[in-house]
Amino acid sequence: MTVQREQLEADVLIVGAGPAGLSCALHLANLIKKHNESGAKPELSTENIYVLEKGREVGAHQLSGAIMNPKALAELVPDFEKSAPLDTPVTDDAALFFTQNSSLKFPITPPPFQNKGNYVVSLNKIAKWLGGLVEKSGVNLFTQFGGAELIYENNGIAGVITEDKGIDKNGKPKDNYTPGYELRAKVTVLAEGTRGSLTKQLVEKYKLDNINPQIYSLGIKELWDVQPGRIQPGYVAHTLGWPVATDMYGGGWIYGLSNNRVSIGLVIGLEYADPQFDPHEAFQKWKTHPHIKKILDGGKLVRYGAKSLPAGGWYSMPRNYVDGGLIIGDSGSFLDSQRLKGIHMAMKSGMLAAETIFEALKAGDTTAKTLSAFPQKVEASYIKKELWAVRNFHQSFKYGLYGGLFHTGLQFITGGRGLIDPMRAEAGYKHYHHIDDHPAPPRFKGDGKLTFDRLTDVYHSGTRHEEDQPCHLHVNDLNICATKCTVEFGNPCQYFCPAAVYEPVTEAGNFKLKINAANCVHCKTCDIADPYQIIDWVVPEGGGGPNYEGM
Repeated sequence: MTVQREQLEADVLIVGAGPAGLSCALHLANLIKKHNESGAKPELSTENIYVLEKGREVGAHQLSGAIMNPKALAELVPDFEKSAPLDTPVTDDAALFFTQNSSLKFPITPPPFQNKGNYVVSLNKIAKWLGGLVEKSGVNLFTQFGGAELIYENNGIAGVITEDKGIDKNGKPKDNYTPGYELRAKVTVLAEGTRGSLTKQLVEKYKLDNINPQIYSLGIKELWDVQPGRIQPGYVAHTLGWPVATDMYGGGWIYGLSNNRVSIGLVIGLEYADPQFDPHEAFQKWKTHPHIKKILDGGKLVRYGAKSLPAGGWYSMPRNYVDGGLIIGDSGSFLDSQRLKGIHMAMKSGMLAAETIFEALKAGDTTAKTLSAFPQKVEASYIKKELWAVRNFHQSFKYGLYGGLFHTGLQFITGGRGLIDPMRAEAGYKHYHHIDDHPAPPRFKGDGKLTFDRLTDVYHSGTRHEEDQPCHLHVNDLNICATKCTVEFGNPCQYFCPAAVYEPVTEAGNFKLKINAANCVHCKTCDIADPYQIIDWVVPEGGGGPNYEGM
């Protein structure tokens, strides 16, 4: 069936309304306004900038730690302190080493964990606020629309096709069927966040990978209301050690917010060897540590979320420009994995992209030749300085915790070089060992007060999907799941997914992988960590997914 799609033309199309995409849109609108006010030609229009957001509202899918370095925001909105929803400035920080029943505070907080001058924020609220400024600037911002396909043209891209709406789970049109739009643009900016589905397609098609493949971490987070006096607003602590094994990469955080709220979470590098390791269970166990339990005791879980992070750094950054296209934010690996800071880099990457696009529109040339100014601007900015200093950081932990700390120390002394530069890495899913008939571990249930099972946590993520729609998690060969993966790896999808999406079941004596797509919190871990790379995460019908209110 040939689908007739309505076509819309824009100068700039930005896919994703996170910090990167919104900063790109706002900075470009500001540049255009100044340009037009000066009487310069050609006259440009902010109404020809479109921003697509797949969430039900701006900010719904925004999840982060979230400690924000304000320097990019200060450039973008100089008087930001007057109106930005900054929860609290960081007042104190600490680094803790956990054993199962005790903790040791580092006498001096290591520089990567020092956060004075930064803010503890809700990224959800920051995105909503930025979205309001973007709309006031005249930019068209569309929520509940995801980019389903790229429009390829010549050696680049010329826009996207949005997802069809009103398709039932069998792929047939319902009464409310509406075909997706064909949105064409002179420049398409991919700001989809980590492992963006369109970015993945683009990088594969044009072979844009760097010398290292992208490697990832998974962050699992809860927001709690706690008893008064349990934690001071602005207190920030990071933890190493238990329950993360010394041959793995990972650590936790504790951030004190205003109004007796605390953000807690655990980050796990997605290159661990045990396919039956369960990151969600590790996070729940981490909360039982006496230091954490004391803070949370008598409190109440408010929100839950999970998000993958691009941890590869400078040597995993894909080429971020093609004819008619740019890649920014987490999609482009703009994150400092040592400090777990990405908000200001995402924003700065968006602003540098806006400056590149502005010059291209004025010149009437949006080919790769002109857009290649973007990586040059990145090189000349503090993004390069910050990422270059930690260019081998995450890779160091392939030698385990203590080997990683040793290499990190040398890198700190040598400006990021260390003993090996560049330090090579391979994709995380290649690290799995075979289970060798190791029995499946019992499923973690939680006590319902301090610790929780996956389904309880998913309920607290606000996740909602239209049930009668095509599954947005494409498993390309279910036979591999039922045979080869069962024997070799014990179906790791049932462990690494933090939302109970993948459920092995037996029907009439036969193995079957049940996919509970309605649970999906859009973390993309399955797309990243599947050992056979046969899972493709694609955008569901717009508006579906988590609602990270206040996170």
